Amino acid sequence: MSLAQSKRTMLVIDDDRAILRSFSRIFEKKGYFVSTAETGKEAQEKLSKQTYDATLVDIKLSDMNGADLLPFMREIAPNMVKIVISGLPSFEIAYQAAVNGADAFLSKPVHPEILFEVLDRKLKEKGF
Repeated sequence: MSLAQSKRTMLVIDDDRAILRSFSRIFEKKGYFVSTAETGKEAQEKLSKQTYDATLVDIKLSDMNGADLLPFMREIAPNMVKIVISGLPSFEIAYQAAVNGADAFLSKPVHPEILFEVLDRKLKEKGF
C-alpha cells in the first residue's frame, strides 16, 4: 500500500478561507489528505466524486445551513465521520445536527487536541 493510500482523508467545509487554511494545516500535520469546500454545493460535488473518512462542517455556510448537508452525507457515505462546528452554539443547533446525522458537535474556537480526541474516538467507533 502506498503512503497516499494509507492516509486518512478529510473534507473541511467552511466559508471562511482562513479557517479552511488553518484546519488544512492542522490535519495535514497529523497525516491527513485534506480537501476543502467553501460552500455546501461545492461540498456535495466533492462528496459525490470522492470518499472521505471524515468531514468537518461549519453550521453557517454562505449557501446553506451545514446541518442540511448531513442527510446527503449520511446517504452517500454512511460510515464517514461527520463533525459539525459552530461559532454560535446552542442546544437547538446541536440537536438539529444530531438529528440530521452528526457524529459530534463542537463549538468554535475548536481546540485541536479536543478535535483529534473526538475524531479518533469516532473513527474507531466506525471501524476505521
